[in-house]
Amino acid sequence: MKTVKDYIRTIADFPHEGILFRDVTTLFADARGFRMAVDQMLHPWAGERIDKIVGLEARGFILGGAIAHQLSKGFVPIRKKGKLPGQTISQAYKLEYGEAVMEMHEDAIQPGEKVLIVDDLLATGGTSQAGVQLIERAGGEIVGCSFIVDLPELGGRKLLESLGMQVSVLCEFEGL
Repeated sequence: MKTVKDYIRTIADFPHEGILFRDVTTLFADARGFRMAVDQMLHPWAGERIDKIVGLEARGFILGGAIAHQLSKGFVPIRKKGKLPGQTISQAYKLEYGEAVMEMHEDAIQPGEKVLIVDDLLATGGTSQAGVQLIERAGGEIVGCSFIVDLPELGGRKLLESLGMQVSVLCEFEGL
């Protein structure tokens, strides 16, 4: 029987030489694999009150939409700066070489709403940390963070856990 990890393709030297890119589009393209991933991402949160699903740009939108539909809950995108049309709140975060900014509509999360953050891959945790900070600034309460892939050598899970987040991942890949 195939696992979620079996559906994920590895592409060497993308986007730069020496990187092993973990491509989840092959998982998304397979109906059985995609369904398995969505179901498994939800499993740790069964019985938890969840009001909104937040998806982190960009593959988190695919997962977040599917999970929100499955739970009959609202979906909130957190996007790169300048991509949302309404009034936003912003959060800067560090990249390997520099800084980037994520944004969320200022009225997307109401105080006290329970939120599940989803994305495809957890690497350094910078994008996820920015998402946590945006949600908390809006008054949301984060139930947890759910990912398909963790790259443990990059420390993202440890970062999120140091912020008090519960983190669930479906599989891990060693290396960068």
